[in-house]
Amino acid sequence: MQKVFNLLGTVGFIVSTGTLAIGTAGYMQLPSLANKYISELKLELVQSMTEMMPVQIDKALPQAPTGIGPAVPIIP
Repeated sequence: MQKVFNLLGTVGFIVSTGTLAIGTAGYMQLPSLANKYISELKLELVQSMTEMMPVQIDKALPQAPTGIGPAVPIIP
């Protein structure tokens, strides 16, 4: 029975140590992962803005005049 308790204690220690190691490694990698995802989001935003920009500019510009006249009106 003592061997079973020793085995359970050893397994518990290994599991808790592994959890601590994985948690620490994940916490240390968190800033680089955040920067990676932020840069991907910025790239995606720039691409979508680049695609939308010509359409928005075309909507905002007034229609060009169809008729032409003298550049400077002549006053007699």
